[in-house]
Amino acid sequence: MSLSEFYNTHDSFKTRIVLNIRDSKQTVVGAAASALYLIKKREVVAIIGPGTSMQAPFLINLGNQTKVPIISFSATSPLLDSLRSPYFIRATHDDSSQVHAISAIIESFRWREVVPIYADNEFGEGILPYLVDAFQEINVRIRYRSAISLHFSDDQIKKELYKLMTMPTRVFIVHMLPDLGSRLFAIAKEIGMMNKGYVWIVTNGIADLMSVMGESSLENMHGVLGVKTYFAGSKELMYLEARWQKRFGREELNNFACWAYDAATALMSVEEISNVNMSFNKTKTNTSREDIGTDLDDLGVSLSGPKLLQALSTVTFKGVAGRFQLKTGKLEPKTFKIINIEETGERTVGFWKSKVGLLKSLQVDQKAHSSRRLRPIIWPGDTTFVPKGWEFPTNAKKLRIAVPKKDGFNNFVKVTKDENTNVPVVTGFCIDVFDMVMRQMPYAVSYEYIPFETPDGKPRGSYDEMVHNVFLGVFDGAVGDTTILANRSHYVDFALPYSETGVVFVVPVKDGKQKGEWVFLKPLTMELWLITAASFIYIGIMVWIFEFQADEDFKKQRIIDKISNVFYFSFSTLFFAHRRPSESFFTRVLVVVWCFVLLILTQSYTATLTSMLTVQELRPTVRHMDDLRKSGVNIGYQTGSFTFERLKQMRFDESRLKTYNSPEEMRELFLNKSSNGGIDAAFDEVAYIKLFMAKYCSEYSIIEPTFKADGFGFAFPLGSPLVSDISRQILNLTEGETMRAIENKWFLGEKHCLDSTTSDSPIQLDHHSFEALFLIVFVVSIILLLLMLASRRYQERQRKVSPNLPNDQANAAQEVHVEGNVGDHIVEVDSALVRRKKLTSKTMPFRRAATLSRLKSA
Repeated sequence: MSLSEFYNTHDSFKTRIVLNIRDSKQTVVGAAASALYLIKKREVVAIIGPGTSMQAPFLINLGNQTKVPIISFSATSPLLDSLRSPYFIRATHDDSSQVHAISAIIESFRWREVVPIYADNEFGEGILPYLVDAFQEINVRIRYRSAISLHFSDDQIKKELYKLMTMPTRVFIVHMLPDLGSRLFAIAKEIGMMNKGYVWIVTNGIADLMSVMGESSLENMHGVLGVKTYFAGSKELMYLEARWQKRFGREELNNFACWAYDAATALMSVEEISNVNMSFNKTKTNTSREDIGTDLDDLGVSLSGPKLLQALSTVTFKGVAGRFQLKTGKLEPKTFKIINIEETGERTVGFWKSKVGLLKSLQVDQKAHSSRRLRPIIWPGDTTFVPKGWEFPTNAKKLRIAVPKKDGFNNFVKVTKDENTNVPVVTGFCIDVFDMVMRQMPYAVSYEYIPFETPDGKPRGSYDEMVHNVFLGVFDGAVGDTTILANRSHYVDFALPYSETGVVFVVPVKDGKQKGEWVFLKPLTMELWLITAASFIYIGIMVWIFEFQADEDFKKQRIIDKISNVFYFSFSTLFFAHRRPSESFFTRVLVVVWCFVLLILTQSYTATLTSMLTVQELRPTVRHMDDLRKSGVNIGYQTGSFTFERLKQMRFDESRLKTYNSPEEMRELFLNKSSNGGIDAAFDEVAYIKLFMAKYCSEYSIIEPTFKADGFGFAFPLGSPLVSDISRQILNLTEGETMRAIENKWFLGEKHCLDSTTSDSPIQLDHHSFEALFLIVFVVSIILLLLMLASRRYQERQRKVSPNLPNDQANAAQEVHVEGNVGDHIVEVDSALVRRKKLTSKTMPFRRAATLSRLKSA
């Protein structure tokens, strides 16, 4: 059909392709014999085939030796690429191209474990390495690989499926051809593996050939998902389908027929090498009488093979299966269709597109699709509820859950033995949380607690050893006050934490009430005291400058009197006791500003001193972890805890580390102190410290820093699907009131002392709190000084420009105050003289008035 259609539309082509058909009898030997016959007897320039991946290896090597291109439209195994023959052309998609579509489905439904079921041959095994790589990228575990031989009887297949039923995984990926697949699904339905809770996904090995499977097979596969090769609708494909139905009736045109059509069309590139010799170069080998020879003797080499191979590698056209263009010797797919198989046929539920992922439809906006990106699916058991993908089989053994044996802190985990039955009884906060989580699981999980103890009832080892036993498979999980740590996560998977996080130091507290004869100095820091004293001196100097310019009597005083008067005036402002009025306007302004600053400073000092003398303050005996390391005191840690390694990492001397098992032992060590073999600090997790401080809240305190820790978590083997389900239930538990009820049951009376830690240093006023006030005083004083200097220069300039007066009148005017009465003397001033000199308080300095007799004599 391909050749006839091509020549009908390309009558200008001179080269004609003649088909030599040989039947391989669907066997490997038949395919090999047919290929030898075509090359040796017919001297073909190319071979279209083989039909299956099992037949391909011999033909590929044969084509490589004879340089005859082997063009296959149905050999899909990725293992064929390992032969690395340039003369093998895959005019189809290999099976590895669909693994990302399968992994996208698995990831979208959050399934964590799968089991591949594949044909035990080259076709079935070829996809496995690629499936493993794709699932590792999304952190999905392959629990088991089920290989089904073509020669298995129904009983053997049934035995293998029963084995799968005993496993918890319920997601199966089937990669085989339809004949074996039909038998598999018929037996699976018979034994109940097509019921609710199971997930079946078939590759395109079955999905592309649904037409060859009868109606009974479709009924057995009801609810199965499939990944099918997708061909975009085109007029070429529609025309071929019409011709196909006209010729073959109801028989469906499958994908392999379309690839065969395009493969034959691609061979039309032989027209480009029509001038090349199409014969074979044969080299005759000599054989002895003893050597009777084989069919491989005297194989020639095609002279046209290299040119034809080059032409095929560059040919490109729009075929019925889409764009035909070879990349690295094969076609590369872009899109797969996701189908849901029902009793009446298949139903499209979505698509997978490279670089995009899952889509409900190829026409929707790729940025606006939903999180699941598939249409509703009918699952096995005729249900629309998405299966969990993981169930505990009814005949499965109980999970062996390890719990630590502890001598103290029994509120978290406590292991006792029943007096009558001698059976271990496990109780505690951690146990109640785990029991509640398992009750809320969507499926039943059977488990039992196994104390991690020796035969004589003593702790068997540390928490690290218990976790490692889970890794070794001795236990199926570990429940208790097991902290989530990075080194432990290498061996097990932890569910989300259910307790408070963090590791802290706790130390005794002391009465921090300020005592001693120098307590009055404590409210202010040394820097603030020095700045205040310097400010008094500065104010005294500025007062000296202002008064020296305004007061004549001040100028006549002795230097010692000047100093004592100025600084007495300055310091007396502290108590607002400066009685002597200042003569300078600038002094009065400066004193007003300075008194405002002193008012704020004295009130703050009084309030702080009162607090120190009256309020009782409990402060830690040690302020910081570094002080503990420098002092060399003993540090306590809980027996078997990871905190021991943390303390060694923080460079604490191992000989100074002491262990305790209970809050009572911890308290006793604190009372003995380091001098008597006790401790002066303890390093433990927040959960234990809260339990300790609930009893001794007023005597101990937390110090900085707080170290990171992820809290308590339940441990399970790596890859366990229980982890994700338990984590979701923990979130539901912690967000509700149930967790609070459990905490109240085991920690009733807790005082939440972690929020009542006190400061590690006395509250003092420092210079930063008053920087703005001192700056205001300094700026105002400078401004006043500049104004005074400007006023003085103005007065001097006025004297120079005023008219000259008689000496005796000028002298009298300079000695007279503008006021009429100064002291006990009466001043008489000529009004005309005052008008002429324009004497005012601003132009005439303040001086004591002359006596009346002196004025009259003048």
